[in-house]
Amino acid sequence: MESPASLPDANAGPTRTTAWQWLSVTVLALATFVVVTSEMLPIGVLTPMADGLGISRGAAGSSLTVTGLVAAVAAPTVPRLLGALDRRVVLAAAMVVVAAGNALTAVADDFGLLVVARVILGIGMGAVWGLASAVAPRLVAPRNAALAVSLAIGGVAAASVVGVPLGTLVSNAFGWRAAFGALAVCAVALAAALLLALPRLPRPSAPTVAADGADAASPLRIRPVRVGLVLILFLVSAHFAAYTYARPVLEERTGLTPGAIAAFLLVYGLFGLVGNFAAGALAARRARGTVLALTVGVGAAIALLALFGRWSVPTGVGIALWGVAYGGLSVAGQIWMTRSAPHRVEQVTGIYVGVFTAAIALGAFLGGTVVEAFGITALLWSAAGLTAAALVVGLLGGGRTPSTNPTVLTTSAAPGAPIVPTTPAASTNTTVPSTPTALTDTTVPSTPTTPTGRKPCAAAAPRD
Repeated sequence: MESPASLPDANAGPTRTTAWQWLSVTVLALATFVVVTSEMLPIGVLTPMADGLGISRGAAGSSLTVTGLVAAVAAPTVPRLLGALDRRVVLAAAMVVVAAGNALTAVADDFGLLVVARVILGIGMGAVWGLASAVAPRLVAPRNAALAVSLAIGGVAAASVVGVPLGTLVSNAFGWRAAFGALAVCAVALAAALLLALPRLPRPSAPTVAADGADAASPLRIRPVRVGLVLILFLVSAHFAAYTYARPVLEERTGLTPGAIAAFLLVYGLFGLVGNFAAGALAARRARGTVLALTVGVGAAIALLALFGRWSVPTGVGIALWGVAYGGLSVAGQIWMTRSAPHRVEQVTGIYVGVFTAAIALGAFLGGTVVEAFGITALLWSAAGLTAAALVVGLLGGGRTPSTNPTVLTTSAAPGAPIVPTTPAASTNTTVPSTPTALTDTTVPSTPTTPTGRKPCAAAAPRD
């Protein structure tokens, strides 16, 4: 049955997005929220989960590595295999896969079944995350496309700063298996909601390419991009190496009760939301400098826990600082990358997400290895050292990120949402100028930069 939502036409679509269309974007955002919460939840329930399965905390924490690696492969692969399938149906099916992974996790009785469950979850997560940003702009009027993508992908970071604390509360009240069971139910409900709220979404008629067909340099050939990706790899790995074992840190070093731990993680989440919007505003002016400042913040927070983690007050300060610093990293890092490679925004964003997801898996693996071999205190100092290495890379390796370019970035994104470039408002007949310098008048260059009859892509940047 056709849903009431209408698919906007990129050429002559509606100029206003309806309430039903915004509802469809909201359902998509909830889907990304649930899939990433499913991935991250072991962080908040690590100790009871390990005890219930009869495995070590390091082994339980490695479940994040399994899910992250599978999702990192599935996210770019699944869209290539879909053919002409309706993307709405694919998203709904992927949410059923996520539900199956959560349900298997809830009933797992040993490490082997846990790994199978997390592999299944990773497949569904990669499919949903990989399709969400491509589907979102098709749900709304063209002028709202950037905001739709921001809201849809905003569920990713909101999961880490809000979903994990909420899951921890459910675990404390009803048990860790109930928390994963609840996520399975939510995933099934969202699968049905996606079928009802979204319109039919057939395969796009053509892939998005540069407006002039130019073959600009690969993003990996651009020095600031390479430096930024290495920094992100080190910093996100350090963060998840330590954050995966936040609950044991608060239990063993600070001696907090389960209720107090949930409260501390909620503080982390709330400060993470503040950090997201503050960092977005700052990065709009100085992207690289903002990322470096956030790197210092993450390192200082982890070091604070290592030094003073036996006392509640400094631990609370460290948790709040950690939330602010890491909460702003995703949006600031994406602004840095897209400004460093304005001609290849889609490519650099894909690479960035891949590195980010791989770093999550790597961090969880490194954390489990260090905890098993040396304990919690050594883990904290190791993570702080890796953060320091990320800072050195950013200070010594990166040049100035261009502060101006023909691409206008949307920075008021939800936590963790990708930064979507848009072009300045212009008449439909205006052609992108051949040089990246600012125009001093509205004269259109005599030689068009796009083939006759082809509509320039909104994300396209001028040729070098």
